[in-house]
Order: sequence, then C-alpha cells, then structure tokens
Amino acid sequence: MKPFGTLIPFDQAIKLVDESIKPLSRTEVIGIDDAVGRVLAEDIVATQNTPPFNRAAMDGYAVKAEDTSGAGQDNPSVLKIIGEIHAGDVPGAGMGSGQCIQIATGAMMPEGADAVVMVEDTGADDGMVKIYKEAAFHSNVAEKGEDIRAGETVLNTGTYLDAGKIGVLASQGLEKVKVYEKPRVAIMPSGEEVVELGKELKQGQLYDINSHTVISVVKENGGIPVMYGIIEDNREDIRAKIIEALNNDFIVISGGSSAGERDLLAEVVEEQGNILFHGVRIKPGKPTMFAIVEGKPVFGMPGYPTACLVNSYMFLVPALRKMARLPQKNIQKVRATMSERAKGTHDRQQLLTVKVEGGQVIPVFTESGAITSISRANGYIEIEENGAVEKGEPVTVTLF
Repeated sequence: MKPFGTLIPFDQAIKLVDESIKPLSRTEVIGIDDAVGRVLAEDIVATQNTPPFNRAAMDGYAVKAEDTSGAGQDNPSVLKIIGEIHAGDVPGAGMGSGQCIQIATGAMMPEGADAVVMVEDTGADDGMVKIYKEAAFHSNVAEKGEDIRAGETVLNTGTYLDAGKIGVLASQGLEKVKVYEKPRVAIMPSGEEVVELGKELKQGQLYDINSHTVISVVKENGGIPVMYGIIEDNREDIRAKIIEALNNDFIVISGGSSAGERDLLAEVVEEQGNILFHGVRIKPGKPTMFAIVEGKPVFGMPGYPTACLVNSYMFLVPALRKMARLPQKNIQKVRATMSERAKGTHDRQQLLTVKVEGGQVIPVFTESGAITSISRANGYIEIEENGAVEKGEPVTVTLF
C-alpha cells in the first residue's frame, strides 16, 4: 500500500479547482433551434423594430379615439363600419371621422386609426357599430418598436439562451447565432475488474457504472462526453490513454487514484503534469485527485460508484459549468429534522447522502461502493470531523 500525502480540506480543494478552470473561447455558429441552453458569443443588435408596425392588441374595432369621447352604456358613440382587417392583411385606404374598421388581434392598424375598442364593448348592426366605452389614445394598440427598437442591443455576449432569448433572436429574423463551444470531456474508467456494458461478467468483475453516471453529469452541465476504453492497471496504458485524451478540454478518470499497489494514476500524472491535490478530507471521496496536464484539467475520481458520483457533483459540475460559461447551479437547501442519529468520521468531513421525506431527513448512505447510496438520495448533509447529528436535531440538507 502507498499512503496518501497530506489530505487537504474540502473547501481548499474546491478553491484550487475553481482557480484552475478557464472558460472556453472557441465559438461555433448553429441554428437557433439548437441554441437553447447554449451561451451567446456575440452581441445581438436589433436590425428592425418589434413589432414592425402599429398593430391591434385585441379583437375589436380600429377607431379614432376622439370619436369615442364620452361614450358609455347609456350614451354610445355610433360609427360606420367601412372594412375588415385580419392578421397579415395590408390595410387599404385609411379611415376618417365617424368611421371604424373591424380588426383582429395582431393586424396592422389602418391609417387614421389611433385606438382599438374591444369587441366586448361594442354592438354591431346593419353596417354600424355602437361603442359603449370611451377609448383612450393608443389603447389596445401595440406600437411600432414598443418591444424592440432598431439599433438597440437586445442580447449581450455571455447571455445564457433560454426559450425567451430564442424568441428575441427569431424576432430579428436570425436563423443562426454564434455561441461558445461545449467542452469536450474525456471519460475513462480504470481497473481490470471493470467490464464494459454488454460483455459477460467473469468472477471478480463488475460492470462499468462510473462512466455512465459521469456521462450523465457531463450532458446535464453543458459538456460533450467522449468515452474512452477501460484503462489497464499499468503505467504504459495509463500514460498512452492520457496522451490520447489531451485533444479534449477535460479528462475524468475513475478509479486508480487510491492507495493500492495497482493504483498508479497519480504517479503517471505527476510525470506528465502538475498535481494540485491528491486526497481530500471528505467521505466519500478521500482519493480524489486534481491535476493540470499540458494545460488540461484532469480529475482522478474514486472508483467506488457513490464516491465518484458525489465528487462529480461537488467538483466536476462547477468546474465544467465555468468552462462552458454556463451560470452556476442554483444550490437549494432545506431545513428538516433527522430521523435517526448519524455519526461522522474521526478524520474527515462527511457528506452523508440522505432522503428528505415528510419533513424528515433519512440517511441512505450504506457504503461508497453502493450506487443505491445515491440513487435513493435527493441531497446530502455535512457532518464535521469527529461530529455527529442526533435524532430530532434540525439539519440543513443541500439538494442535488
């Protein structure tokens, strides 16, 4: 066995990772229907007004507001209907005093009209309409450029594109937009006991869980996962696989970073780059390693599934989102009561996976090797070194 060096505090490890990650500067041009969830890499300056013309905001009658002055239920204004305009129609001749035009929501306002009376406030009969409510100037009219004015910067570089922002792009007739590229994340499991899905398990082997949970984390957080084959437990294969993976933006290796004789990852990485830490005072996740190799960040995640996934949430998610220029996750926390006593460890901070149910916090952690320790969880609590939380004690749960 090879003992770890100095274990560093969890907060210090998080800080070292954050200081080492640089946002990507590469860009690409994609269709706007593929751009949701991406980050804008250019300022968008409006080339036209939205709406591009004065338009009716309600179904009703386009009128001159002054023709409805004093109108009420007992004293309606009576106007002559001289036409009808539907959305998409181009109005013909304008209208004069004492006249009105029936108009649909979204239709272009005719020349001479400066307000719309809702159909609910009217009564039509034999080519005439009674107006039972006075209309103010430009009431129920969406004015030209009211939403967006030509020449206005409507979206800035670095804007996260959600559905509403896509609508802004569409309002300017843009079919394509420049965005920052997604980081490519090389994912490599290690260990001769690990077997790819679809292959037959032999005695002493288990399926590769970590690669597929990490792939999910990467996809959920703005990255493109690139799967590599399982690394053999020898220096030559570890070295070759890392060199091969350096054409990506990020490398995540699960397993091989612990203290066993065949856990060679840290030794090989140290030959190729700079290890910022190897060993964190947390449970699960003590063997977590972080390094920079030829300018590329490399995570050595624990081989046990729960430890790997918890540390992916803790370390990989914020690092990947920063690299992808995505906003950081909004961490949600709730207060609830412990359902039973939970004891921490004597030398490390514990991130205890729990399930919050009916105002109760139920520990679900069994061991780092059990994927059910996190599949049943919806969050975690922190227990300090040598600490414990008692049954009935209120605690703060950080939700996944």
